[in-house]
Amino acid sequence: MRHPVGIIGVGNMGGAMAMRLRDCGWPVQVCDTDPARIQLLEPFGAVAQQTPAQLAINSVAVIVCVVNAAQTDEVLFGPQGVAGVLQSGRTVILCPTISPQDVESFAARLGERGIHTVDAPMSGGPQRAREGTMSLMVASEPTVYDRQAALLQALSSKVFHISSNPGDGARTKLVNNLLAGINLVGAAEVLALAGRMGLDLEKTLDVIEQSSGQSWIGSDRMRRAIAGDFAPRAHVTLLEKDTCLAVEAARAAGFEGPLGARAAQVFAQAHQAGLAELDDAAIFKYLQGR
Repeated sequence: MRHPVGIIGVGNMGGAMAMRLRDCGWPVQVCDTDPARIQLLEPFGAVAQQTPAQLAINSVAVIVCVVNAAQTDEVLFGPQGVAGVLQSGRTVILCPTISPQDVESFAARLGERGIHTVDAPMSGGPQRAREGTMSLMVASEPTVYDRQAALLQALSSKVFHISSNPGDGARTKLVNNLLAGINLVGAAEVLALAGRMGLDLEKTLDVIEQSSGQSWIGSDRMRRAIAGDFAPRAHVTLLEKDTCLAVEAARAAGFEGPLGARAAQVFAQAHQAGLAELDDAAIFKYLQGR
């Protein structure tokens, strides 16, 4: 059964998820602080709601796809939040990249109201979200997972059930995104070096893509960077936030590696250099100028 689904936050990823679900025949309601984002989805049959609370009234599952923990707290527990109206036994699916401790706290507070939590951060970008091929790192009780399996599988052909403990999805996502940040900084560094050496950047990247230095994020972002395309798909600030959260999680676990903190520092420096609102491919632009 395709039960009614609400999506709060329909930017690049949330909007792509809404279109994907509508393609698959799911009834979808959407809510966002930016009316223009909602207008883009109405031709697909998504129903607009003014507040998270209004969206939650008739939703069996609510997908939260905002940016950070503060926004998540507001849409869940604020004056017009989901938790005040969502029926006991229904489910909140948390997709933002936030700290494991925040996920655990939100899950506990929702649980006090009889609301289930699926910790489900995502990876892959808007195009893969639209196609249903992004990765979902899911942590939830098995019965809750089974109840939402059809919805999760409509969203993604790559659903990984990490554990029964909300918070472990967030941990997995932070590990992944720390590596993505390290790989992106590394790819930008070597392409900036190749340019300084007088090499053709397109040909250099052709070689890297077929050799031991290849990474998906490096190829994806550096193709855009070489073309001078820094229109934001994922802002510099997102990986700045995610790598910072990952380094904090590493410290909480008593681990300190040689690369993670340095990669996080590069994103912070690019932000300070005025590149915050550009695509994270702009790390190349920042390193090219050094």
